[in-house]
Amino acid sequence: MNWLDAIGWTGSALLVWSLLQTRILRLRALNLVGCLVLIGFNAALAVWPMVGLNIVLAVINIWYLVRMLATRHDERTYQVAEVGTADDFLGHVLRVHAADIDRFNPGFAWSASPGRSAFLVLRGDEIVGVVLVRDAGDEVAQIELDYVTPRFRDLTPGEFVYRRSPLFTERGFRRVVTPPGMVAPYYDRLGFRRTGRSYVLDLPGAA
Repeated sequence: MNWLDAIGWTGSALLVWSLLQTRILRLRALNLVGCLVLIGFNAALAVWPMVGLNIVLAVINIWYLVRMLATRHDERTYQVAEVGTADDFLGHVLRVHAADIDRFNPGFAWSASPGRSAFLVLRGDEIVGVVLVRDAGDEVAQIELDYVTPRFRDLTPGEFVYRRSPLFTERGFRRVVTPPGMVAPYYDRLGFRRTGRSYVLDLPGAA
């Protein structure tokens, strides 16, 4: 195998690998890199129809990437809908994603008991994630589950929930405490401070 063949196989491998990604941002980025490699490969061989195809695919990927990155911090991108703690649809979402939830929140178990609230995070008509909250008293919101589906995990919906949504403040909470021992937490990027095995966020208006 010569170096040109190696470049062609690398580009093809990147395209295949991109299609295996569950995170849409990562999928588009890898697919774009694969297209760019194959543009160079096919141009070197003068296979112009394939050059044209990969240019079109690269432009499509760039368009989607620019759109996703431009809206990832836009508070109009996401909505939060409160649902009943014993809601059948909530139960369905938790069951469908049970394995992934347990991966990041070992030992998680949900109880629809008093003092708890449940919210679905939406982007258009798609479910982005689930936030389950318990009133711990003293104006503290104890997060029992903060889950984002793999597809949207690179698009910062947590920033909207914790920093831009009145989800907590309009319910009288002045502090948010995350689940202890959550795997791969991202809260340090949102202004939380580490306290033991949890992270704490003082909300606007807190004393």
